[in-house]
Amino acid sequence: MSRYDGKNVLITGGSSGLGLAAARYLVRHGARVMVTGRNQGTLDVAARQLGERGIAVQSDARSLAAIDELADRVRDDFGTLDALIVNAGVGSFDSFFAVTEQTFDDVFAINTKGPFFTVQKLAPLLADGGGVVLTTSIANQTGWDALSVYSASKAALRSMARTLSRELLPRGIRVNAISPGSIDTGKLEKEVPEKAAQLKAQFEASSPMQRWGRPDEFAPAVAFLAFDATYVAGIELVVDGGESQL
Repeated sequence: MSRYDGKNVLITGGSSGLGLAAARYLVRHGARVMVTGRNQGTLDVAARQLGERGIAVQSDARSLAAIDELADRVRDDFGTLDALIVNAGVGSFDSFFAVTEQTFDDVFAINTKGPFFTVQKLAPLLADGGGVVLTTSIANQTGWDALSVYSASKAALRSMARTLSRELLPRGIRVNAISPGSIDTGKLEKEVPEKAAQLKAQFEASSPMQRWGRPDEFAPAVAFLAFDATYVAGIELVVDGGESQL
């Protein structure tokens, strides 16, 4: 019998990167996992990797109507959830004076508003005693250049780990945050190809371990918060090789 046999998990933003790494880990240990993303091609690749215990669903984390539809899909396919991992997010690397209102609104819509309403809409489907994990970032406690909007959006999400946990604890549902540091998912190359090499070198130099993390080093920490940390609520677990701590 595998560790998470019979467990139903939803991972938003789970079709690539850290979310997909967590999905692969949980599927490998017996869970049924639904992942979401916006790009159908990426979802198709994820579905093949996850196999028969994986479901890949197209969904837009910014849209409340899409979140409602996702809740209906979870109800139809799973009935109830044992864990909700809210991982969908977007980066922003604009300098302070280059930030536009559109950029600000887009980043907060995906990184803050979307997660809030995802938990709100999916919480009724969570089994009592279930776990919610919000993906934040070590940027929410640092002062890096060109990350003002992104950092603020993740700091708001970190606060939600406390307040939403307080709201849901009467049902035994724990809400925690997981805060990744420099983990190599290929995201920089996609989002800021012209800056990727420079940023990667900077982040590597700032790490006490002098290297980037691997997605498979992130996944077990997600599973720990979702299932195993039964007396842990409202925390932010940092997975960054000591980057923000040492």
